[in-house]
Amino acid sequence: MEKVIIIVNAEVTTAGTITLASPATNTMVTALKRAISANSPTTLVEVMAAASAWSKAFTLRESHEHPIYCPLTIDLPYQLPFPGQKIYQACKNIQGQRHWVEETLGYKTSMADTWLGDLWLPIILTPSKTLYGEVIGEGIVPNSYYQPINLPQKVYKSLHFLGDQLLKSLEAVPSVYLLQFRLLETEIVFDRLWPFPAAPAIASLGHPQGDLFAHYWNCISQQPRLNQVRSRKSVEA
Repeated sequence: MEKVIIIVNAEVTTAGTITLASPATNTMVTALKRAISANSPTTLVEVMAAASAWSKAFTLRESHEHPIYCPLTIDLPYQLPFPGQKIYQACKNIQGQRHWVEETLGYKTSMADTWLGDLWLPIILTPSKTLYGEVIGEGIVPNSYYQPINLPQKVYKSLHFLGDQLLKSLEAVPSVYLLQFRLLETEIVFDRLWPFPAAPAIASLGHPQGDLFAHYWNCISQQPRLNQVRSRKSVEA
């Protein structure tokens, strides 16, 4: 039986449930579990706190188990053996990524806590092509998000170019990515890239064709296992 481990930055009970202190994380986990169950009903799903991920991964490796890791947090131990490890570490280096975008692509970027992004572009990277979702905005209530946000066509074109160049620079593996940014009138200010459907992806729930957690599972489940990882081929723009 195939096993999936969902890793979260939250406290997880012994029963595998998220504490009430993390409602957004709980919504994300529920959505991902639903997607896994719908497409892979025999798959065993376990939820794990990031703090215990490394010790658990070592135990699984010793027992010759090879689960599929589905992180819902950027805070992963660097020793965790999964295909997206290099990308997660790169995305954690926010200042380094901003510097690369500014110096290489010429976009404005957030500076420390200034010009932080309040918009997110979903990028669905499949094994054969790149798809772009509707831009997500932030609501007034904490952890509330909505989509779509209507933007000028030239902004979309520039966002798609930025996303494509970022993924190519990272040699990204199939997944759902969120490009966080803000706008100064119509000028893009890059903040950071999330290599998984972070909390803003909650806005996509209820949209059968746009459920980012379902797309995430479809992408992750098609990824090669760690010992089968090859260099990423170019994808369609």
